[in-house]
Amino acid sequence: VMVWLRRCTHYLFVIVVAVNGTLLTINAGDYIFYTDWAWTSFVIFSISQTLMLTVGACYYLTFTGVPGTATYYALIITVYTWVAKGAWLSLGYPYDFIVTPVWIPSAMLLDLAYWATKRNKHSLILFGGVLVGMSLPLFNMVNLITIADPLETAFKYPRPTLPPYMTPIEPQVGKFYNSPVALGAGAGAVLSVTMAASGCKLTTWTYRWMAA
Repeated sequence: VMVWLRRCTHYLFVIVVAVNGTLLTINAGDYIFYTDWAWTSFVIFSISQTLMLTVGACYYLTFTGVPGTATYYALIITVYTWVAKGAWLSLGYPYDFIVTPVWIPSAMLLDLAYWATKRNKHSLILFGGVLVGMSLPLFNMVNLITIADPLETAFKYPRPTLPPYMTPIEPQVGKFYNSPVALGAGAGAVLSVTMAASGCKLTTWTYRWMAA
C-alpha cells in the first residue's frame, strides 16, 4: 500500500509541476498588453518557460527512464494551456490573450539527448539542457510572428485594471531589435543546465523516499 501511495504522490507531483507551468504561462504570456516592454518580456517569458519545461521534463524522464516521456510531459502542459486559453476566450478576452508556448519540439530534443547517449543522466543535463535553452526562444518567436500584432491587440483590448494614463502606447523598439531570441537563448542555455540537474536530483530524492 505504501509503495502504491508513494507512486501516486509522485504522479501528483508531476501534475502539480505541469499546472504550475501552465499558470506561469498565463502570467508571463500577458506581455502582449505591455507593448512598450513586449520584447524585453519575451526574454523573461522564454527563460521562465525553458526552466519550467526542463525541470519537470527531466524529473519525469529520469524517473521513468523511458525516452519520450519529456515530450509527453510537454504535451500535458500544452493541453493544459489550451484549456486555459479556451477558458479566457469564453470570458471575452482575445484569442491571443494567452500565447501557447511551443514546448514540444524542445522536449523532443531533450528526449533525443537522453536516448542518443543511452540514457546517460549527465549527458541529459549538459546536452539536453543546452538544447532546450537554445531552441525554445527560437520556436516561440516563430510562434509569435503568426499571432496578432501586440500593439493592435493592446489598443483593441485595454486591460480594465489599468487607468487611462497607463494604456500601452507605441513600442519603442522593433521585434528583432537587440535580438530577444539570442538573449533568451543564451540565458536559457546556461540556466537550463542547472534546472536539468535539479530535475534529475528530484528523481534521486523520490527514489530514496520510496525506498524508505
